[in-house]
Amino acid sequence: MPSFRYVAVDQSGTVRRGTIEAADETAVIDQLHAQGHIPLRAEPAGRGWRLGELLAVDLGRRRSLTRPEVAGVIRELGVMLGAGQDLDRALRFLVETAPGPRVRDVVDDLREKIRGGSTLTAALAAHPESFSPLHIGLVRAGEAGGTLAGTLDRLGALLERERGLAASIQSALLYPAILVVAATASIMLLLTYVLPQFTPFFAQNGAELPWSTQALIGVGHVVASGGPWALIFLLIAGLAGRRALADPAWRLPVDRRLLRLPVVGPLLRETIAARFTRTLGTLLRNGVPLIGALGIVEKALGNLAAAAAVEAAAAEVKTGSGLAPALERFAVFPVRTIHLLRLGEETAQLAQMSLRAADIHDETVRLGLQRLVALVVPAITIIMGAVVAGIVASLLTAMLSLNDLAM
Repeated sequence: MPSFRYVAVDQSGTVRRGTIEAADETAVIDQLHAQGHIPLRAEPAGRGWRLGELLAVDLGRRRSLTRPEVAGVIRELGVMLGAGQDLDRALRFLVETAPGPRVRDVVDDLREKIRGGSTLTAALAAHPESFSPLHIGLVRAGEAGGTLAGTLDRLGALLERERGLAASIQSALLYPAILVVAATASIMLLLTYVLPQFTPFFAQNGAELPWSTQALIGVGHVVASGGPWALIFLLIAGLAGRRALADPAWRLPVDRRLLRLPVVGPLLRETIAARFTRTLGTLLRNGVPLIGALGIVEKALGNLAAAAAVEAAAAEVKTGSGLAPALERFAVFPVRTIHLLRLGEETAQLAQMSLRAADIHDETVRLGLQRLVALVVPAITIIMGAVVAGIVASLLTAMLSLNDLAM
């Protein structure tokens, strides 16, 4: 019996690839449907992928949508369907009003696939670089339950809340980052440009400079000569670190240590808990089973330590354990998260309590960032002022020593 290579979407929204033995392509599709999968492509295993398909995959990655673009597409699609438009007309509207060619190409491809008989779930799964398993899983549940418009609307709200939280974090950290860059640039300017202007003057007078001034001149020489090499080293180290963190074996211990940091750790845990509870609550509210929802949430957390805890908790839930006790054993999520999830399980309102917990965690993150910025900004200002004052004081001390020599 011949072998066929296939690409399909499973019940959790994950794209699956593999080989299967069957009489023909129709039999392959029937077997995939019997397993609960949505087939995207099936062809004889002996035939290699065509060059055009390989190029299309690469080009698709380069044309991947950003998170704000994905949120906009899903939100507008939900509005159009909620207004009574059919899916084809709604997608045509999105193509005509697309903000750029990248969004237009992706949405137009979705429309073409649906016009060819594909479901929206399968069409989204054909663009895994733009639409995550979360999007695919929710759309699949909406199509199965006949509530696609409401599902897309809730998914759009979820993405907007996540984007709002990310924007709050970025806005809160922007000013301290600019302050650090400005302080570093000012100190570098003093050491590499201002201080060398005085060095020939000191040498001509033959005065013995104070130790602080000599130290600053030495630091200035090191910075001026070794600065470019240091930047190159930092760039190489950053690229190497990024490549290493792409390996789960390296990233997992790093993510665990990040969660244990004194100040950043609690904020990071609150952020992950907000993402976990909001995504879980949205999935459960749209009819996704708990086990399938945990499988999707695990991939949306962005922290391997938290993802490992959710994966292990899902395995315990399959054996009959409660979600809250299973998560509590790993001490990854805040205590508040565990208590609210336990309350949701006891009252059979896990979806509602998860969404309420997400709101609480969002507010906790915002307040925590405000307090952190309120402490960091004055500290950076004081440190910058002290360093600049030290450089200026060393120059003044050297100038005064020249005046004493002249007298």
